[in-house]
Amino acid sequence: MTTKKRTLKLGIIGGGIDSAVGYTHLIASQMDHRWQVVAGCFSRREEINTQTVESWNLEHIRLHSDWETLLEKEQNQIDAVAILTPTPQHKMMVIKALSLGYAVICEKALASNYQEGLEICEAVKQHNGFLAVTHNYTGYPMLRELRCLVQQGNLGKLTQIQIEMPQEGFARLDAKGNKPAPQSWRLQDGDIPSVSLDLGAHLQHMIHYISNENPSSLIADQHSYGWFADIIDDVSCIARYPSGMKSDMWFGKSAIGYRNGLKIRVFGTEGSAEWYQMEPEVLFVHDVQGNKKWVDRAADVQLASELRYNRFKSGHPAGFVEAFANLYYDIAEKLEDYQETKIVDPHWTYGALQATIGLNVLETMNHSVKEQKWLCI
Repeated sequence: MTTKKRTLKLGIIGGGIDSAVGYTHLIASQMDHRWQVVAGCFSRREEINTQTVESWNLEHIRLHSDWETLLEKEQNQIDAVAILTPTPQHKMMVIKALSLGYAVICEKALASNYQEGLEICEAVKQHNGFLAVTHNYTGYPMLRELRCLVQQGNLGKLTQIQIEMPQEGFARLDAKGNKPAPQSWRLQDGDIPSVSLDLGAHLQHMIHYISNENPSSLIADQHSYGWFADIIDDVSCIARYPSGMKSDMWFGKSAIGYRNGLKIRVFGTEGSAEWYQMEPEVLFVHDVQGNKKWVDRAADVQLASELRYNRFKSGHPAGFVEAFANLYYDIAEKLEDYQETKIVDPHWTYGALQATIGLNVLETMNHSVKEQKWLCI
């Protein structure tokens, strides 16, 4: 980056070496030199806490034995705390951090159900707090370029969005023929199935990010096809939106052959566009005259050519970790504005309100399946 910016101080709760996302957050937060990790409690287990510090070469940070102590001792010492624990633990940690005046970065999903989301929203309002939820896929530059196309009206009036995220983690065997062994909290379905909190939250967020709309009604179906008979691992949903647009969502963890088959197709009255996570540098665009083209960061683009998205020249693909880094850059910018004005941008896509609306959508999907009918939201 060409302009020198202040480095913000970050504390991390959870996300140790036994976590799926912790190291990604660590790398992403450091990539553009906007954050420095200065404190952490990576696990309640002493050995994991210590091993994480040693493995990640973080011996210089202030290490705490539990998250409560970190929040008590680090007041006024850090700019934000990142909460990377399992989703069921988010509510109590986020609310406590907000009550102590911390700016909070929370790994998705924000909470386990809609009611918990409402309680977090109330805490944000009560304490005039700052909260960011990391839905990382919307950090991909070409997905952001797709949003620009939509916002500028290049596709006309949106008519439908087709989005899917098939994975195979609950169905595939490893090289030795062993069944998968997910973390225990991922094998507990509540008001919202675990797979919806894990994958569906991303899809709901991406649709809103691109269209600026949330569903007005929906109907859903869900099944268990993998090795865990009582755990939902396949969800489909058709949703309608206030503008007349519709979406089709499919996500799950029992689609053998798909490591992470995320793709999104956006259709409008003047054209369409599609993006595949396995080809993240390319956006495929079609117009109403039948022309087809693909564009990348080196093409005539509105946003993806910005310096911040070109750590390497086009032709050297950016990916998952860089998408996370783009979010941490965004969060740093928004947090600095908040620190100066104590006002959070009301259109902040990654805030508590939109995340809670997403939880309501996911919970309504579950109710729709049980009631076997369309439901209004």
